[in-house]
Amino acid sequence: MVGQFGLIPWFAKAAKLTFSTCNARSEELAQKATFKDPWKRGQRCIVPAVAFYEPCWETGKNVWWSFRRADGELWGLAGLWNTWTDKATGELVESFTMLTINADAHPLMNRMHRPDPKRPPNMQDKRSVIPIERADVERWLYGTQDDARDLMRLAPAEAFDAAPH
Repeated sequence: MVGQFGLIPWFAKAAKLTFSTCNARSEELAQKATFKDPWKRGQRCIVPAVAFYEPCWETGKNVWWSFRRADGELWGLAGLWNTWTDKATGELVESFTMLTINADAHPLMNRMHRPDPKRPPNMQDKRSVIPIERADVERWLYGTQDDARDLMRLAPAEAFDAAPH
């Protein structure tokens, strides 16, 4: 399926949203109005990517980093999809979001994103996308919610080929 990046929730008045839904915090899927119905219905997807990009602020400035797989394969990133219907035209719009997970303890991903001066260094709520390994694709797409939760984990640091872009 091909769809719009940024999940359009059922309650949206238009396909173009005033807020970002490109990422969804995996810990909040069952509670957030935008994501809870697709999560409950098992509308999980895989977002294929050659690389993904994150901002690093270690120098005090935004430096974009590229994250590829060290083995040269494509990433399969955990996502949710939804079909939204335009009430005025009846048009169906497919859309998706990528799931993220806390990365505060990850030796590489915890270096990304701007630090929050209001939070202690070990509780920054740094985020990372969630890779789904090829062997786990069927379980991610068709398994239970418990199966999906079991697959929501960070890739080990050695899985990444990461560098400033």
